[in-house]
Amino acid sequence: MSTKKKVAILTAGGHAPCLSAAVGQLIVHYTEQCPDWDIICYRSGYKGLLLGQSYVVTPEVRAQAAGLKNYGGSVIGNSRVKLTNVKDAVKRGLVKEGQLPLTVAAEQLQKDGVDILHTVGGDDTNTTAADLAAYLEKHNYALKVIGLPKTIDNDIIPIRQSLGAVTAAEQGAKFFSNVVTELGASGRMLIVHEVMGRNCGWLTAATASEYQKSLAKQAWVPGLGVTKSRYSVHAIYVPEMALDIEAEAKRLKALMDSQGNINIFISEGAGLEEIIAELTASGQEPARDAFGHVRLDTINPGKWFAEQFAKKLGAEKVLVQKSGYFARSAPANAEDFKLIDTCVLKAIECARAGVSGLIGHDEERGLELRAIEFPRIKGGKAFDVTQPWFQDLLKEIGQPMTKVVHVAH
Repeated sequence: MSTKKKVAILTAGGHAPCLSAAVGQLIVHYTEQCPDWDIICYRSGYKGLLLGQSYVVTPEVRAQAAGLKNYGGSVIGNSRVKLTNVKDAVKRGLVKEGQLPLTVAAEQLQKDGVDILHTVGGDDTNTTAADLAAYLEKHNYALKVIGLPKTIDNDIIPIRQSLGAVTAAEQGAKFFSNVVTELGASGRMLIVHEVMGRNCGWLTAATASEYQKSLAKQAWVPGLGVTKSRYSVHAIYVPEMALDIEAEAKRLKALMDSQGNINIFISEGAGLEEIIAELTASGQEPARDAFGHVRLDTINPGKWFAEQFAKKLGAEKVLVQKSGYFARSAPANAEDFKLIDTCVLKAIECARAGVSGLIGHDEERGLELRAIEFPRIKGGKAFDVTQPWFQDLLKEIGQPMTKVVHVAH
């Protein structure tokens, strides 16, 4: 029997369809393997850590934890907090003036007697965890930080597949399968589906792919205009490819003229530089989060794209819909749950061995499932648009391949 330890779990950043399942499986497998180890869950991520707010995992919770896989979002709550951003932490009342968030967090972990901290989040969450671990080591407090990679963008370097991304693509396709029926609400309808993805187009591409696959199961009634062509995706725009708006408008207008509707899928990060430049030129400064990222919900990329195309296509009605909150808050599907459980088991193995890092299949180490060293973790991994499945998707929808502007890691 191993020496008794205390485990803390927190989830942070935006929601993804893996958070509740990851929390549940950590509790389930710790209970099976280390039943005498204590477990707490910090409420609302690093915010709860700074404020000393946590749930105690009781025997009742342990007995019920397996059921958490049926919940979307994070049952223990999330927040976006950067422990090295002192000004933001003070402004939000998370620390007092003169306090350092790293110090406050470290003191709380010491007060709570935590030996192992599991962080479930994206690159920001886990690089923040790395900052905390380095600070604690420097101050002679032995804490192992073991992260699990959550991001529906699937953009963490060097992780092959992030938890929750596959489910988000499936859910985004389900979302659009209802939205697309609006094509009959007006003549010359333009529908723009905005998909999450700041720097990476993987989720947009994967969502479009899942949606196109679903069309193969449909029964069509051509005599009434119910055709695969009308319900199909007609254009996919991601940050990794250059966009020639004039050429695309010409291609899409021909379709609009022949069938009366156009469906466009865009990543929220596509065209971001152009949008920010327009705002800046007009004297507006985009709002940013604690990590310095432009808050995409405040600049509305989907609306910008709709405005670019509406007049050129002669659209009589424009509909912009975002699947992000629908997709990211779903419970994990079977494929994702299998990956979550596999990564959780590796995380507990590393915890028992005293190894820190972010758990994932390491693309730079032969796809070995391991605790990847925190200094190697980065965000913004580009989607590889040259992959055969995506090239086949572009051919299916009749979209020419344009210049690649971002190369995948």
